[in-house]
Amino acid sequence: MARRERFSEAWGEWPAYVPVAERRHDAAREAAALAKKGKKLLPIKLPGRTIAGTFWGKAWCDNLEAYSDYANRLPRGRTYVRNGSVIDLQIGPGQVKAMVSGSSIYNVTIKVAPVSKARWKSICQDCSGAIDSLVELLQGRFSKGVMERICRETHGLFPSPKEIDLDCSCPDWADMCKHVAAVLYGVGARLDQQPELLFRLHNVDEKELIANAGRALPMAGKGPAANALGANEDLAELFGLDMAQSTDAGPAIPDTATAKAKRATAKKKAGKSKMNKKKKTVAVRKAEFLAEFKKATRLRVSQRRSMAK
Repeated sequence: MARRERFSEAWGEWPAYVPVAERRHDAAREAAALAKKGKKLLPIKLPGRTIAGTFWGKAWCDNLEAYSDYANRLPRGRTYVRNGSVIDLQIGPGQVKAMVSGSSIYNVTIKVAPVSKARWKSICQDCSGAIDSLVELLQGRFSKGVMERICRETHGLFPSPKEIDLDCSCPDWADMCKHVAAVLYGVGARLDQQPELLFRLHNVDEKELIANAGRALPMAGKGPAANALGANEDLAELFGLDMAQSTDAGPAIPDTATAKAKRATAKKKAGKSKMNKKKKTVAVRKAEFLAEFKKATRLRVSQRRSMAK
């Protein structure tokens, strides 16, 4: 209803088109003004045209595109998020608040119905023992069965249209305007970098999904996704997490100047030890050769003396 009132106030006249460059300039000016007031903006910045590349980001976007309710409005949203129009996106429990630069700066609020306790319990039970660690969970490194359970329509972690309430301050009367669509895609892009925010959005604890790690259940088999990253990759650096190292791998050496100096000293000592061992071996060989030479010389002298007699 509020949308129709805003549109009627504009007397049916849509705001004039604003070029992308001008929108970016206005967004930068708005961001600077808000920064002076102490508000920190978290814009969506894509490295290229790809909006999402990881399991969590792609699953969120795939879920949006699976519903015909959104089909007509999503393409404009993709264009907006790709050109950097989402200048702020904050994900919290139960809602997403964002700012999108268009003909003006519009405020978008997306409310997501929480996952019911029964549904969350069912997800945890079905995935019990199938996810070995928090790292594996956030990377999306689990079997196809787990993926299908998490992505299951109306019963998984991704909301259906009925579970999403959309609002934008723009004059468009439709619930799914291009600004809202841009924010929805922006959520997918943000989940690419911070997948744990999906659990914050639902206000659930992701650690409950790995509470029974190690139990062999039907979903526990590792599929191709388990090899998404090599065992030697720096997972902590990838996700920006403070993660404990596996006890089997031994204690990790922090990559600091002190650690580097210690490794250099140890390497130098090892080199010296190897060199000393080599020198010692050469000295021993020389001593053995001289002893054999002296022995042979004495033998020849003794033989000559015997012949002379």
